[in-house]
Amino acid sequence: MTFKDLGLSEKILKAVEKKGYTVPTPIQEKSIPLVLKGKDLMASAQTGTGKTAGFTLPILELLTKNETPKNRPIRTLILTPTRELAAQVFENVKEYSRNLDIRSTVIFGGVKANPQIRQLRNGVDILVATPGRLLDLHNQKVLSLAKVEVFVLDEADRMLDMGFSRDINRIMELIPAKRQTLLFSATFSKEIRKLANGILSNPMSVEAEPENSTAEMVVQKFYRVDQARKTQAIIKLISEGNWKQVLVFTRTKYGANKLCKKMVQNKISAAPIHGNRSQNQRIKALKDFKDGKVRILVATDIAARGLDIPLLPHVVNFELPNQPEDYVHRIGRTGRAGASGEAISFVAVDELEYLQSIEILLNTQMDLGVIEGFEPDLSLKPKSKSKKRKPSGGGKRSFSSQKSYRPKRRR
Repeated sequence: MTFKDLGLSEKILKAVEKKGYTVPTPIQEKSIPLVLKGKDLMASAQTGTGKTAGFTLPILELLTKNETPKNRPIRTLILTPTRELAAQVFENVKEYSRNLDIRSTVIFGGVKANPQIRQLRNGVDILVATPGRLLDLHNQKVLSLAKVEVFVLDEADRMLDMGFSRDINRIMELIPAKRQTLLFSATFSKEIRKLANGILSNPMSVEAEPENSTAEMVVQKFYRVDQARKTQAIIKLISEGNWKQVLVFTRTKYGANKLCKKMVQNKISAAPIHGNRSQNQRIKALKDFKDGKVRILVATDIAARGLDIPLLPHVVNFELPNQPEDYVHRIGRTGRAGASGEAISFVAVDELEYLQSIEILLNTQMDLGVIEGFEPDLSLKPKSKSKKRKPSGGGKRSFSSQKSYRPKRRR
């Protein structure tokens, strides 16, 4: 199947071709025809599956079929949880609408509002926004959502994780009851289904891949490393393996800053990306990482959600996430577009419960090895113990037969 088979107009097809895409991804193939028919949609899709084009292309098609009002009210609202994702979605909208009479803009916090206000007052057809700045400008009467025809809630699960449920409810009160609503989420948790029931009308459901699955092209490795030795362990892997581009996840902003400082002290270029960094700092860190000026990007989960980094070879979980679903999101940053990737996770004794939660989610027991020279102190005990379900087919884990690992040098 081609994009032309999906019913898109020639001008949109030319923009898609200019981007270098010829064949739609599974989520695009499933979503585009349904959106064109005006259906509400509940889609399971992670970043990197082509979901943005899955809703952007048909929305552009729908908007161009109707006459554009002279004052250009906001006809499509795309809501995202983070500034980075909002900026990326906006770039996609601009690229795909390059041949169309469509105006679009993006608004988010962390930067001055005046340039965004000027854009809005000139009139826009498509608005990409984060919840906080959207409500702020609406309260200032800078914008109106009374003419919204299509509402997109992107990465809805992260929206709820970040505490935006109240903001979402307020925004729902500001847009027309008669509209088309598209909800995209990496997982369909009970909370997401409850949200969907409240905002969608007879929705169609599509999935890009099975829920909570991990990319087939990603090699997953888990190593027992004592917390106090993790920094030296990751420096060893990066240095001896000569890794050039690594996305590292920490649990806290403080941990991200501390790890970056240690990297730089060991002559490894690194930059943090988290909520305490200004928008300009975050944009620069991501650009330098993509351009190869910085080898290591250290991120927290919230800041990294929505980051699109093509052909990323390595992801390292310096600390395992509290929520097992976040593990799936993290390692999904690598192994994209048919390229192979490697996801390495350090597991301290206090993180064994987190590992077990991941195993339960993925319904498998992971091999747990050790890095040569960083063998764990097996006398250490977890600070707290709580009973957890065992993953199916799994029993008690033995640490006496852990594998030793030597990093391979990339050529």
